[in-house]
Amino acid sequence: MRLRRKPWARPELAACPFFVDDPQTLRNGWREAFAHPQAPVHLELGCGKGGFLSQLAPAHPEINYLGLDIKSEVLVLAKRKAEEAYRLAGRPVDNLLLAAHDIERLHLIFSETERVERIYINFCNPWPKQSYHKHRLTHTRQLEQYRRYLTPEGQLWFKTDDDGLFEDTLGYLEQAGWQVEYLTRDLHASGFTPNIVTEHEEMFSREGIPIKFLIAHAREQ
Repeated sequence: MRLRRKPWARPELAACPFFVDDPQTLRNGWREAFAHPQAPVHLELGCGKGGFLSQLAPAHPEINYLGLDIKSEVLVLAKRKAEEAYRLAGRPVDNLLLAAHDIERLHLIFSETERVERIYINFCNPWPKQSYHKHRLTHTRQLEQYRRYLTPEGQLWFKTDDDGLFEDTLGYLEQAGWQVEYLTRDLHASGFTPNIVTEHEEMFSREGIPIKFLIAHAREQ
């Protein structure tokens, strides 16, 4: 569903201390942008309305989280969810940053020397038409890009409701030289923990759609 333009979104985000208005200025300096630069960095690609990070980040002050999405209209909602979650947790927003950026162009905001310990992709656009498959966040060309920014032990955690996207992603991982560590085609029946349940996940589960999930790492080249 297309989001309506929110003219107040950009000004609200610009006033937010944990929103990075121009992420290209932090190229080579993401870790230092956090209050605790020595902590590991976990990255969510396509963080949307923040249902995932607003649960995860306040509960794990020992990890720094960066959420990227291309749309300010959803990031402003993520910002509000995060503020409320941290308020309820009784702690400052000191381990979370949000930024608007095109995920297909990560090289513009990350240098070759920067590393993250984990990448999350949750319920991304499945782009079902064959001609649009190259825009999938799990496409081979994207996986080759992520490899450059993960630590040697770094992992990709991927979750989707879409059968076609999941099965194709297994092929993309193989093509890009990744190894699947864990896989389930029914996450909620698998007993896997910990699992952060988002609004999308609740909706799909209510509809009887099993949630597909995997963890993978890039093989050494």
